[in-house]
Amino acid sequence: MNFLTNLISGLSLGSVYAIIALGYTMVYGISKMLNFAHGDIIMIGGYMSFIMSMYVGMNGWLALLVAIVICTISE
Repeated sequence: MNFLTNLISGLSLGSVYAIIALGYTMVYGISKMLNFAHGDIIMIGGYMSFIMSMYVGMNGWLALLVAIVICTISE
């Protein structure tokens, strides 16, 4: 069971890294310069999701939706 948990965690984290890398590649391909603003938006979303789930006590899925809305507004 521990192997399956580690496999799922590794695949989900790798997927997040792949999406971030794809965003950097698309921005570089269009503008021919690197823009590291994606990291700011990703950290805002992660922090808001953490705050909403731990301190406010929201459900994880609802905290994710709130983080998506906050990231969209901050963009």
